[in-house]
Amino acid sequence: MKLAGKVALVTGAARGIGRGIALALAGEGVHVAAADLGAPDDDAIGYRLARPADLEETVRGLEGRGVRALGIVGDVTQAADARRMVAETVAGLGRLDIVVNNAGVLVGGPFEQLTEAQLDRMIAVNVKGVVLVTQAALPELRARGGGAIVNIASISGKTGRAFTAAYAASKFAVVGLTQALAQEFGPANIRVNAVCPGLLRTTMWTDGVAPARAASLGVPVNEAFDAFVRQTTPLGREQTPEDIGEAVVYLCRAENVTGIALNVAGGVEMH
Repeated sequence: MKLAGKVALVTGAARGIGRGIALALAGEGVHVAAADLGAPDDDAIGYRLARPADLEETVRGLEGRGVRALGIVGDVTQAADARRMVAETVAGLGRLDIVVNNAGVLVGGPFEQLTEAQLDRMIAVNVKGVVLVTQAALPELRARGGGAIVNIASISGKTGRAFTAAYAASKFAVVGLTQALAQEFGPANIRVNAVCPGLLRTTMWTDGVAPARAASLGVPVNEAFDAFVRQTTPLGREQTPEDIGEAVVYLCRAENVTGIALNVAGGVEMH
């Protein structure tokens, strides 16, 4: 699929992986609706989420690449918001060809300390959010004769790892959902794939996972990320939002690829 002139909706696009994906698509000439929650405080999550100013910065970066861009504030866990995000994308940018379900949250720590509120929030954002945004987008994709959906899963959706059990469960669900939808929507020429990021120095990792990992590695919290990368990654280096963006661009282009969960992880995950 030629990407120039297409329109994408990217959730969780205010910073980190989502911003990297949005900018990568813009670099290919895709007009982008960047959506995010716009509320940095969440009682169930142990780190600050993106601020409205982060979303504004993403939009400026997109426009700087010569494409049209929208910033949309919305909650992927609410069906009405999901429908509104799609409607605003079509109203503002004229169409919808690509959906990237990137919005996600993580709470790390010992399994025994996982609270019901934390579990509910991860399942709501990481799984329900993918379902609701995809459902909202389907009429537009069908009307255009097809399109691409890319779900951002995780290497934790391939292999469960200590201290991220509930997160792993949510991302396994995303991989399974991707496979099922690829089969269901193939006849409509809608391709559904996933990307499984590895180890990125995002707020989710440094503030959400690092405390538990530091204890297991026997290093200070501020050294946990680098130590974990060194110990687990064959290529010996972290991944970046730009790496994930490149993978999303490939899956949006690849007209005969559907139902895969592509690892972008420096070899830390190999199946």
